[in-house]
Amino acid sequence: MGQSAEFGKFLKAMRSRLKPEDGGLPGTSGVRRVPGLRREEIARLADVSTDYYTRLEQGRNIHPSRAVLDSVARALRLDSSEQAHMMDLLENCAKSQRPPLPAQSVRPALKQLLDAVGSVPALVLGRRTDVLAGNHLAFLLLADFPSMPAAERNLTRWMMLDPRAKELFRDWNSVAAEAVGTLRVDIGRHPDDAQANQLVGELAVQSENFRLWWAGHRVARRSAGSLRLHHPVVGDLELNVENLTLPDDPDQVLRVFSAKPGSPTADSLTLLGSFGAEAATVWEPTQTTDNTDASGAGFLTDSA
Repeated sequence: MGQSAEFGKFLKAMRSRLKPEDGGLPGTSGVRRVPGLRREEIARLADVSTDYYTRLEQGRNIHPSRAVLDSVARALRLDSSEQAHMMDLLENCAKSQRPPLPAQSVRPALKQLLDAVGSVPALVLGRRTDVLAGNHLAFLLLADFPSMPAAERNLTRWMMLDPRAKELFRDWNSVAAEAVGTLRVDIGRHPDDAQANQLVGELAVQSENFRLWWAGHRVARRSAGSLRLHHPVVGDLELNVENLTLPDDPDQVLRVFSAKPGSPTADSLTLLGSFGAEAATVWEPTQTTDNTDASGAGFLTDSA
């Protein structure tokens, strides 16, 4: 049933988090047999029949109108990111075998930009939150992605499996959960991405937190935010984060970390940048296909 099944699972997960009062329904005494609202209650709130909503949750091959989907989204109290993900799941149903996704590369002008903003950490993230490129300060701040095997150059994987990430992020639980939500958005856009599904399987086996958050079907599409870090070299940092989706490739995001001018964090970033300044070059993997061997063959570290 392909991605239609994921669409149904998402609706069920969103329904399970609701309480009767969330939908303006009278409370009930006693314990409910299932978490959240019942199917018939969501159907009533969405002004559709219970049978129709049940078929939606079961991933049946039906084609709801946009008006019906909007009504279901309101009934489930979806935010804009969740509603967009719901539409991705429905529109990207795997009806036939699709060709492999092309390899991603970073435009020369974007690499020049990474070099130009060398005083602030910056990364280019691709599908699956793969680290496609970055400047030296970003790798000093987070992790030495260029030295990792090709299959491990992924921000979510590093955040979930590397103990040093838990030490670095002072709010690791919320940051890691959001990373998982970002990965789920990507899966919704590209359900046939074999590498993404392999990554999900690996993380589900190795991380109990990942299994829990993935089962909750949380999605995340934040364009901006903040981070609190405890860096092993320069101590506590408070950073602003901007996620800029590239207009010519919506599967690439420029993530920039910055600090308030004159703040202790700004001074700490300057100090951090002084370490290994002679190696301060922009890094990206050489051109490869998405089927590159996990050993890392075909990748190198060099300047732009």
